[in-house]
Amino acid sequence: MFKTRELEAFDAYMRLGGVKMAAEDLAASQPLVSRLLASLEEKVGFALFRRKRNRLAPTPEAFRFHQTVVRHLAGLRGLEQEALAIANGEVGHLVIAAQPIFCDTFLLDALRAFRVTHPQATVQIVDVGMAEMLRMISEQRCDLAFGITLNAEAFGAESRPLAHCEAHCLLPKGHALGELDEIPLPRLRKEWFIDLAQGSPLRQRVDHMMDTINVHRTIAAELRTLHSVVRLVERGVGVAIVDPVANQLIDLERVSSHRLIPAITWDIAQFVPHDRPLGSVGLAFAAAVETEINNLKDAGIVT
Repeated sequence: MFKTRELEAFDAYMRLGGVKMAAEDLAASQPLVSRLLASLEEKVGFALFRRKRNRLAPTPEAFRFHQTVVRHLAGLRGLEQEALAIANGEVGHLVIAAQPIFCDTFLLDALRAFRVTHPQATVQIVDVGMAEMLRMISEQRCDLAFGITLNAEAFGAESRPLAHCEAHCLLPKGHALGELDEIPLPRLRKEWFIDLAQGSPLRQRVDHMMDTINVHRTIAAELRTLHSVVRLVERGVGVAIVDPVANQLIDLERVSSHRLIPAITWDIAQFVPHDRPLGSVGLAFAAAVETEINNLKDAGIVT
């Protein structure tokens, strides 16, 4: 097996053309460099040098072998640099699973801030519903996940609440209820709703609350993302009950946002799969997300 020091001595000799200069380059003695070259020559199984008047002259095979040695040493240096960067939390690859509304809002700001401090790290943000998010957590296909509170522990995740949310009602500009700061849910009885598809945790919360107060809703359209829901409300197709984070997406010239009575609440939470603790890069991204959540709190969007 070749030793790295032997390969470094050979490379220095081939680049600089002599044992003395190779020794100076390696900060080693000339006898040591000579021994390293002799040891390497014995291991390769072919002549690396011809001896002429106490001088070494590389063979054609040595020149060919040197090309491979150069690539190998470059790979080792890259390996050392990669290890150092990982140790310093500068590089890595993260897979983040998140509900679409978070992908469209605070996660974008968190990613921008994270990239400033970790330009060599790569991040894949996967836009998923809660069912797929739970599967990714269970199968350990993500490093981090962001969604609303649920029984994620049963799917092999550690959860950490980040913020408390209260649903808002979006109305097209000029709507009859638009002058109210807070809208009683029964007042929405005759409205056409733009809603998320069934199975969405937010949709389930809203449906449960409406059933509790005996209000039947008429659904005008079902969509996969709150981004699309907001766009339809802007077009006057109906009203919507949304995550407060969606307020970052609305055009206040076309839509108004109102609190509801009684309130529909939940928490935004961070999930980390069991047995897959966050490394330094993951912790840095989580910190960037927490900073953006705090910005939402300062803006009064969440608490």
